[in-house]
Order: sequence, then C-alpha cells, then structure tokens
Amino acid sequence: MSAVVGVILFAGVVLYATFGGADFGAGFWDLTAGDAERGRRPRALIDRAIGPVWEANHVWLIFCLVVLWTAFPPAFAQIMTTLFVPLILAALGIVLRGSGFAFRKVVVRTAEQRASGAAFAVSSVITPFFLGTVAGGIASGRVPGGGTTPYLNPTSLLGGALAVVTCSYLAAVFLTAEARIRRAEDLETVFRRRAMASAVAAGALATAGIFVLRADAHRLFERLLGPGLPFVVVSAGSGLAALVLLRSAEPRLVRALAAAAVVSVLLGWGVAQYPYLLGTHLTLSAAAAPVATLWALTGIFAAAAVLCGPSLLLLYLLQERGRLEDQPQPV
Repeated sequence: MSAVVGVILFAGVVLYATFGGADFGAGFWDLTAGDAERGRRPRALIDRAIGPVWEANHVWLIFCLVVLWTAFPPAFAQIMTTLFVPLILAALGIVLRGSGFAFRKVVVRTAEQRASGAAFAVSSVITPFFLGTVAGGIASGRVPGGGTTPYLNPTSLLGGALAVVTCSYLAAVFLTAEARIRRAEDLETVFRRRAMASAVAAGALATAGIFVLRADAHRLFERLLGPGLPFVVVSAGSGLAALVLLRSAEPRLVRALAAAAVVSVLLGWGVAQYPYLLGTHLTLSAAAAPVATLWALTGIFAAAAVLCGPSLLLLYLLQERGRLEDQPQPV
C-alpha cells in the first residue's frame, strides 16, 4: 500500500509540474514580452490562454501536500523543517502571482496595472525556482540534515534553474499552438522562436547538470544512468520532436509531445529515487502511515478522481475551444 500511495503522490507531482509549469512559464514570457506597446498582444494571448485554468491548476499542489502529510508524515515533517525557507518563498510567490494576475485586470491606473503585472511576472519566475531547489534538496539526499544550506547547493540550484527553463519551454510550445489556433501568425512565429531558445537553454543546463550530479549527488547520477535512463531518452526525444513538428503538426500533438518531455524526465527522477522517499535512509514503507490510513486515502483518491476528473477535463476542453471567454475571437 505504501508503494500504491507513493505512485498516487508522484502522479500529483507530475500533474502539477506539467499544468502548473506551463502557467509559470507563461508568466516568464509575460515578464520578457517588452514594454506596454510591444508586449500588448503577447500578453493578451497569455491572458486568454491561462486565464480560465491557472487557479484550477493549483489543486495539484494542494493534493500533493495533503497526500504527503497524511500518508508519509515523517517525510512531511522533515521536508518542512529542513526546506522551510524555499517553501515559504514559493508560497509567497504563489500568493503574489495570483493577486497580481487578478488585480491587473481590474485596476484602472497605469501605475497600478504595471505593479500588478510585475508582481505576476516576477513571481512566475521566483516560484518555480524555489520549488526546483526543494526538489534538488530532496533528490540530493539533503533532507534532513542538509547542513546550513540544504537549498543552496549545486543540485538545488541546478533544480531551480531547470525548473524555470523547463516551464518556459513548455509554455512557449503551448503558446505557439494557442497562437495557431487563434490564427495569429506573427505571435506564432514569436513563441516558436522562444520555444527554440528555451529548448537550447534547457539542453545546455541538462548537459551541465550531468557533471553537477556526478560531483554532488552521485547516487542519483548513477540511478539516472541506470533504471532512469530510458525515461531521460524519451524526454529528450519528445522535446526534440515537439520542436521539429512545431510549425506543421496538429497543436494537440505538439502540446502532448512537450508535456511528454516533462513527464518523462520526472518519471526518470522517480525511478532513480525509488525505493527511498528521502535520501538513502527513509524508504516509502518506513515513512508510511498505518495501513488503515493508506487504504482510506486510496479510497478517497478514487472517489475524487471519479467526481473531479470529468470536471477538470471539461474545463480544459472548454478553455481549449475558447468557450470560456466573454468574446471569443482571434488575438
């Protein structure tokens, strides 16, 4: 049962990284869109692409926290104690990001609009970075007892940088497809170029990460080259295929390939980490709550999947078809 619930927890991580990551990446491109005049249309596309769904995507983060503290309380306590600084900063970023995105649509003064937009855009970079440092601290075995810098080490900084770049790549691919659907050819060209640039940056970081992990997280490095290697290969292949087909393929296929690139590398990390939840000292079974709790949690998850899954699917389908906008039209 501990393995079953571990898979459920990791599924939540994957879903948040994919859907939430695309939202964070959109905020990065909002930050780099340019001044008010040059960035008006790219920001309009970003607003229309993520507006109906950005808040719903945080359900996966809440899901992960609830499963973690219910099913694996010792791990939850150690993670929150050791990595409380980046977690607090990530939570602050989520709050500022949401308020900035909401307020910039309703405030009327230009200065207030700029401040709200800046809060949204900057927080979209800060939040995935600190979440990436948390992942790096866990992956490198620094929880608990990571010294004075469990989140300021080579693996954590690599994780933060990769999180930002990966989110940017994912969002650029999604926005390219969105621009094609809305028949905005100039914006399609803009975001295709950004997808290419972010893919190159992600490849460079991943290459540098090989040497970082070899020196700083040797077990993770060996496991990624062992049982996790097929997932890493699939990730690289899916990411390249998305770039090759970005100009001509069906938008849904391109989005699926970009998402597969992110999902595969996360699966590689999960396989490399197994059977340990933290470091090499706390396994899934050792950290698990009593079996009765795990059974109850699994039942609740099944019920939630039946009740909430169709609603979320309908939300994404309506958003993709532009049915949730006040005035659906090309950008």
